Amino acid sequence: MKSTYFFFVLFLLTFSLFAQENTFVYKSETLQIEQISDNTFVHISYLNTDDFGKVACNGMIVINAGDALVFDTPANEEASLELIDWLENDQQAKVKGVVATHFHWDCLGGLNEFHSKGIPSYASAKTIDLAKSAGYPVPEISFKKKLNLEAGGIKIVNQFLGEGHTKDNFVSYVHSDKVIFGGCMIKAIGAGNGNLEDANVSAWPSTVSKVKSKFPETRIVIPGHGKIGGVELLDYTIELFSK
Repeated sequence: MKSTYFFFVLFLLTFSLFAQENTFVYKSETLQIEQISDNTFVHISYLNTDDFGKVACNGMIVINAGDALVFDTPANEEASLELIDWLENDQQAKVKGVVATHFHWDCLGGLNEFHSKGIPSYASAKTIDLAKSAGYPVPEISFKKKLNLEAGGIKIVNQFLGEGHTKDNFVSYVHSDKVIFGGCMIKAIGAGNGNLEDANVSAWPSTVSKVKSKFPETRIVIPGHGKIGGVELLDYTIELFSK
């Protein structure tokens, strides 16, 4: 009897782990989409770099009541077209907009595909200026410090709280799901410093501390690269750049 009970518990644990590890709702060689809460998804695409090789890049999607918002484009136009197709045809969702959380290529490399579909794009005024200077695709609609958007009634706050990975990096917070997309300003557990070319390292810990204080109910944190987690990612990032 005890043996039967043991194997039953083992089966449940194994099934639970399997379910947790296989949450991809879409998967190809160029794009993966993972559901992480009721209305929030992570899209993962790949950027080829000289310094770090092939890098997996995270972005966020919020879907509700037939509306969708995308936060950071996939890293290239091919993956961006895949994502739009999945949203429109598989999810039957209208893409209301795409948001670039800073000016680097892994945030807006696929922006032209969104524009070609008539999808409006948003970014801070700083991001737009920096994208123009870099010769990158340029978002259309600007804001200064804070922008509220909605997807089917779900509110997403986009807010600049200080410099870090770049001078323009901001975060996006999904109130209903208590999910924050930190972009490349937030590091996955075990990650190194990454690209510091445009960074303000001295301001970085203070900025992330402000993020943590501003959104104290956060349960899920999406970094720009690597595995998602909880608020421990914020703490890890603060410690990493406080050394």
